[in-house]
Amino acid sequence: MGSFDTLREIIARLRAPDGCPWDRKQTHASLKPYLIEECYEVLQALDEGTPPELCEELGDLLLQIMLHAQIAAEDGQFDIEDVIRAISEKLIHRHPHVFGSHKVKDAVEVELNWEALKQEERQEGESLLSGVPDQMPALAYSQSIQRRVAGVGFDWEKVEDIIDKLAEEVAELKQAPDQQERAKEFGDLLFTLVNIARRLNIDSEMALRSANQRFYQRFSYMEEVCRQRGVDIGSLSLDEQNALWEEAKQRVK
Repeated sequence: MGSFDTLREIIARLRAPDGCPWDRKQTHASLKPYLIEECYEVLQALDEGTPPELCEELGDLLLQIMLHAQIAAEDGQFDIEDVIRAISEKLIHRHPHVFGSHKVKDAVEVELNWEALKQEERQEGESLLSGVPDQMPALAYSQSIQRRVAGVGFDWEKVEDIIDKLAEEVAELKQAPDQQERAKEFGDLLFTLVNIARRLNIDSEMALRSANQRFYQRFSYMEEVCRQRGVDIGSLSLDEQNALWEEAKQRVK
């Protein structure tokens, strides 16, 4: 059961005329929500799961890849071997310091060479940013496009300069005359925060996910304390809620 060929045969059998009705009716479009869901479940397993849980979630994600490849094969477009061949060729081409004679001194130079090689692969006139899918979560998208332009030298010299820019964006947000301008300036503020995170080697999307998780756990702690004390959390004053929040911060790091 650990054979890749066995998995491929199972997927083909599920999609066969006498296979599973649910699997047979799936299309690239209908599978999109499941692909997104499985990606997030892998992320969750990476954050808090055990190795067996991560193994299971990676398998679920692989299933989505296999289904898409099988659907394409049935339509005469490509098959899973083409997928594997394409990524293998791409990896070899983008790692000349491993599979060729090119020399690099560190990971930073590897990233610069990676972007240069990707630029060679783009069609003439194609934007450097065109390959970043705009369906990505906004923070992750912002980080990706900033990283790409930094790869060709369009970047701040020092992170301190970006922090100064952050103060400027806060001032512009305060001065915004209406809701439309406030939304615009708030977007600029978020974009600048992502830029700071990138320069500090912080993944903005993961940092916010972690902050969300801490908030969830701390508020849940507050709710549990209120239940134990027979108190409705909504009946507490703001000062009482804040005191309970500080207690939760000490208990949930």
